[in-house]
Amino acid sequence: MARRFHPRSRPAENLRIVLASIPWKLFLLLPLLVVVAVPTYLFGSRIGKHLLPSVTNIFYNASAPAPTALPTPPPAFPAVLPVAGSLLYTTQSGDSCDSILTFQMNMNDAGQIFSDVKPATVNALDKVGGLNCLALQPGMTMALSPQYPLVALGGIVQKIASNTTQQVVPTPLINVPQQTLAPDCSDSCDLTVRIAPQVQVHLLVQTALAIHIGSWVWAQAMLAREQIKGFDNYPYAQAGASLNGMALNACDFQVDSTHDDNSLSCDQLMPNTIDDDGGAWLFGVIGPSALDHWGYHLKLPLNTRVLIWLSAQNGNLTFHPGNPVYRYATGTDRYVKA
Repeated sequence: MARRFHPRSRPAENLRIVLASIPWKLFLLLPLLVVVAVPTYLFGSRIGKHLLPSVTNIFYNASAPAPTALPTPPPAFPAVLPVAGSLLYTTQSGDSCDSILTFQMNMNDAGQIFSDVKPATVNALDKVGGLNCLALQPGMTMALSPQYPLVALGGIVQKIASNTTQQVVPTPLINVPQQTLAPDCSDSCDLTVRIAPQVQVHLLVQTALAIHIGSWVWAQAMLAREQIKGFDNYPYAQAGASLNGMALNACDFQVDSTHDDNSLSCDQLMPNTIDDDGGAWLFGVIGPSALDHWGYHLKLPLNTRVLIWLSAQNGNLTFHPGNPVYRYATGTDRYVKA
């Protein structure tokens, strides 16, 4: 049988085989890939330097605890405090004590409060007015006091005495971090409030707002009236009485920046004649930490003590341009027309 011989591969043939196996299309794509990849890499690395820290900050901020709010510093105390006082009126022909109180002081219930049926009430009016109501003559001078007066004030809570019965809470089976809860003042609380460096009052409030020691509270309150035996609804405050230690029933109440829209309105504080009179008298002081808080916009010098008439409107007391405004005459217990 004849033998078959396989010719040996020559170098030229081997090179041709190798070259045939190389994908020449890849060599054509390489320049294009270089042109696209290099700028893409450089751009991506530059963006990554800014993007990654930003994303990291987003996750860090999202997981971080909420920042603690800085407390708002309380207002400064006013330089002077409100003071109770009276007006002077010169009687005219045909005047009576009832008509004077009705038209000069907006006291529509004067004839019921100072009644001839109860001589003690008329005697009390004679004493505070400085003349005999049964013997009026034109030209006499009579002192007129505001009935059931209010006072506007603000201050820092020093002590809270709640009159609401505390519920007994069972001891938990596991240890729970103790939290300081605000006293329950929904029935009532006696707040000791500093309204000046050396002056404190007892503010009787009824509110669902949380009150803490150090809270700044605003209120219009019923000024303490002079106690007259046999005359429980005597309407006048003692002229010149000190506010220090006085107990005041609060209305129009606010804690820090939160007004209690559900607190007692001033006409709910008894006794008073606010609804029948269509308003109320209020003692205050001009200034940002005093009467200016209520936005009455009285154009008087700072720290001027005033007596103003507030009109009752839908259960609220507001000051209208043209309402009576009196300023305190220093060194007296009298107020004069502003």
